Amino acid sequence: MKIRVKDILFKSSLALLILLSTNCTKTKSNESPIQNLKKPMDVSNMKSQVFTTAHNTNLRLSLTDPIQFTDFKQPKETDASIVVDPSKHFQTFLGIGGALTDASAETFYKLPEEKQDAFIKAYFSVDKGIGYSLARTHIHSCDFSSESYTYIDEGDADLKTFNIAHDKQYRIPFIKKAIATAGKLTMYVSPWSPPAFMKTNNDMLHGGKLKPEFFQPWASYYAKFIKAYEKEGIPIWGLTVQNEPMAVQRWESCIYTAEDERDFVKNYLGPTLEKEGLGDKNIIVWDHNRDLMFQRANVILNDPEVAKYVWGTGFHWYEDWKDGIPMYDAVKRVQEAYPDKHLIFTEGCNEAYDLSRIENEDPKLAERYGKSMIHDFNNGTVAWTDWNILLDQTGGPNHVGNLCFSPVHGNTQTGELTFTDSYYYIGHFSKFIRPGAKRISSASSTNSLLTTAFENEDGSLVIVVMNIGENQLSYSLTVQTQTAQLKLLPHSIQSIVLKSNEQDGK
Repeated sequence: MKIRVKDILFKSSLALLILLSTNCTKTKSNESPIQNLKKPMDVSNMKSQVFTTAHNTNLRLSLTDPIQFTDFKQPKETDASIVVDPSKHFQTFLGIGGALTDASAETFYKLPEEKQDAFIKAYFSVDKGIGYSLARTHIHSCDFSSESYTYIDEGDADLKTFNIAHDKQYRIPFIKKAIATAGKLTMYVSPWSPPAFMKTNNDMLHGGKLKPEFFQPWASYYAKFIKAYEKEGIPIWGLTVQNEPMAVQRWESCIYTAEDERDFVKNYLGPTLEKEGLGDKNIIVWDHNRDLMFQRANVILNDPEVAKYVWGTGFHWYEDWKDGIPMYDAVKRVQEAYPDKHLIFTEGCNEAYDLSRIENEDPKLAERYGKSMIHDFNNGTVAWTDWNILLDQTGGPNHVGNLCFSPVHGNTQTGELTFTDSYYYIGHFSKFIRPGAKRISSASSTNSLLTTAFENEDGSLVIVVMNIGENQLSYSLTVQTQTAQLKLLPHSIQSIVLKSNEQDGK
């Protein structure tokens, strides 16, 4: 039979028309993509609260004027504006907190009881304080201890003498008070150094490396510590492998290359925790500065046999010693490469304690916190941990003289507490953004205003805006289709909390 080209073209065209007709019929379904879009949030019917902290004023997490949303107003290029879209959700928030160190605990118990009570509520109560929900502590001594110590006798590779009696004087009771006030704390732990005999330099201080023959005893040490603390009623959520594994410090320290840490977790720490019934504990790698975290993550997380044990990557902020510029984008690079893993800020403090900087309200101290938290959250971080939550009037105690700032200082001679601006800046996040919240889209049109935003599980919105400039700024805040007008004083921070009437009544 003779087949003509025009017959083939006709049949092909007919088939195409039938296919298109079928597809067009499907798009007429009631479940159209447009109808499935989330309805814009009506923030004009939500109660607004604005909390402000500003340098050289009396505003400290102070409730200031509420705002009124009206119809959307298009911002101009010359305007300062913040735009928020609650329909775009990102990482789930785990918490904000600080380190419960020997130094913090010792200072705490040298204060009068009424000051102790005020301090604990100031940090761990949501209603009366800033609602810390996360905490870190150390496995035996760190620099912020009054001395170097371990939980075993020197040379005890079998860990037969393991005992946490040292911590029962100050640190364990301190942690229990924090938990009792918070109701629940997500607690993780970190070692600064193995015992001296386990290291190549036979010294807990000044770097050195873990000797291969002690890989297993050291892995077992973590398990014993976790079990001992949990027996004391302190639940442990997770652990970091090593504090600052690339730094030879004059205090407790131990060096791990990326390959060292990878192999230790894969062959010893991960399997040991599972064997000891602690496989649910979350392992955090790196626990050092932002600058090298991408390289460390690549080596460890590209190995599936170790990645299965790893919850995420921890990082600090001290990389700015190089040129004064924090490397925030390094966090984003890790999040992009390993979106199935988590990011946690594990330590930051202002170094080189100088009382005059507190007395003169140096804005750089608090703004270092605000800048870091905003950038880190916007780059995918799920949790953020300050260093010591309390130090004395000297910036210690510290057994090697590494004296630093803390958000709160307790004078052990006068019994007085000093709440620095850093405490209030942290509170602008921790008090209002609660565990389980989702970060939502937010952006600023000017470099002088930094912002991040979250939606809590109850549907309330929290928008944090920070003015790092020398001048007061008027700015617009647009949430989807509605706009409000606000002002922000020089060197200040605001938390804008939006709740429905039902939420506000709870």
